[in-house]
Amino acid sequence: MPRENKHSHWEWRTSHAGHSFFGFKCRVCQAYVPTLEEISGVQNRNHCPNCLCSRHMDWMEAGDRLSACKAVMYPVGLSIKWSHNKYARVLDGELLLVHQCTDCGKLSINRIAADDRPDMLQELFHTSIEWVDQLQMSIKSDIHLLTKKDAWLIDRQLGGLGG
Repeated sequence: MPRENKHSHWEWRTSHAGHSFFGFKCRVCQAYVPTLEEISGVQNRNHCPNCLCSRHMDWMEAGDRLSACKAVMYPVGLSIKWSHNKYARVLDGELLLVHQCTDCGKLSINRIAADDRPDMLQELFHTSIEWVDQLQMSIKSDIHLLTKKDAWLIDRQLGGLGG
């Protein structure tokens, strides 16, 4: 039986092989999400790999966990972070999820994790390009949502297409 953590949706579980791991239950799709870096490839797992939803935890900076609202954050689009990486080519950037809080409307960006479903990311991109211009105008930050002209980038990042 899973041990409940004092943070309502966080809990420890034990695998059939007897390995204990920490994770959380998604508030939207109810899937259990292990937070092991070996699975997700990120140090701070903050969204569900199945439905891509998150929870508004951070207030001033990533990881501070000081947000008062704690509401569900739905993915609204994708963005890219262009940075210098000695292992990447010039055209390679880091694909990011853009979440919006259902309570306060705050937008935040989150790293894509290794176990995120590529089909869900593709679906999110194609859905978001229908209303990205309207959403982009309402964003009062430096978050730039990917548009239809960036489809090649999504294919390249998620499918390894485009050489």
